[in-house]
Amino acid sequence: MEKFLSLFAMVPAVDNSDYVGFTFFVGCMAMMAASAFFFLSMNSHDNKWRTSILVSGLITFIAAVHYWYMREYWITNQTSPTFFRYVDWILTVPLMCVEFYLILKAAGATTKLMWRMIMLSVVMLVTGYLGEAVYTTGVGPAAWGLISGIAYFVIVYDIWMGEAKKLATSAGGATLSAHNMLCKFVLIGWAIYPIGYMAGTEGWYSGIFGGLEMDVIYNVGDAINKIGFGLVVYNLAVQSK
Repeated sequence: MEKFLSLFAMVPAVDNSDYVGFTFFVGCMAMMAASAFFFLSMNSHDNKWRTSILVSGLITFIAAVHYWYMREYWITNQTSPTFFRYVDWILTVPLMCVEFYLILKAAGATTKLMWRMIMLSVVMLVTGYLGEAVYTTGVGPAAWGLISGIAYFVIVYDIWMGEAKKLATSAGGATLSAHNMLCKFVLIGWAIYPIGYMAGTEGWYSGIFGGLEMDVIYNVGDAINKIGFGLVVYNLAVQSK
C-alpha cells in the first residue's frame, strides 16, 4: 500500500489557476473511465465485435497513460509535452484507422485498405512533429504542416468517397450509419489538431488565435475523438445484436 501511495506523492500538485494542467487531468480521468467501460463490456457483445471494442479500449487506455505523464511534464516544466503527445498519437491514431477496417471487414474490406490508412496517418503525424518540434523556423512549420495536411485529406477522401465509403454503402444499415459517424469525427473532430498546430507553431498563424494554448485545443480534441470513436463502435455492436 505504501508503494502504491508513493506513486501519487511523486506527482506535483496542480495550481488551481492552471487550466491547462486541469485539462490534462480531466482528459486522463475521462479516457481511463472510457477504457474501463469498453473492456468490461466486451463479453456482452458478439465475437465479431469484440476486437473492435478491445481496440476502442486500447486507444483510450494508451491515451490515459500518456496523459498522466503529460500532466506531470506540464506541471513540472510549464511547457508543452510535444514529444509525449506525438508518441501517444503515433500509437492511437493508426488504431483509430484500424477501426474503419474492423467495422467494414464483413463488407469485404481488405488489409490493403487498413495499411494504406495506417501509413497515411503515420505520414500525417511524423511530418506534423517535424514541423512542430524540429524544423520550427522559416518555412519549416508551413511546409511540413502542408505535407501533414495532404496526408490527412487523402484519409478524408478515402473514407468519404473512396473504397471505404463504397464498402460501407454496400453493407448499409447500422454499419453505414457507424461509418458515416466516424467519418464526421475525422472531418470535424480531427480538424481540431491542425487548428492547434497553427495556434502553437511560431511562424505559422499563431498570432490570429490570441495566445490560446494549443494544449487545451489538443486535450479537448483527444477526449472528444478517442472516446467518441469508441462509443460509435460500441453503439454499432449494440445495434447488431
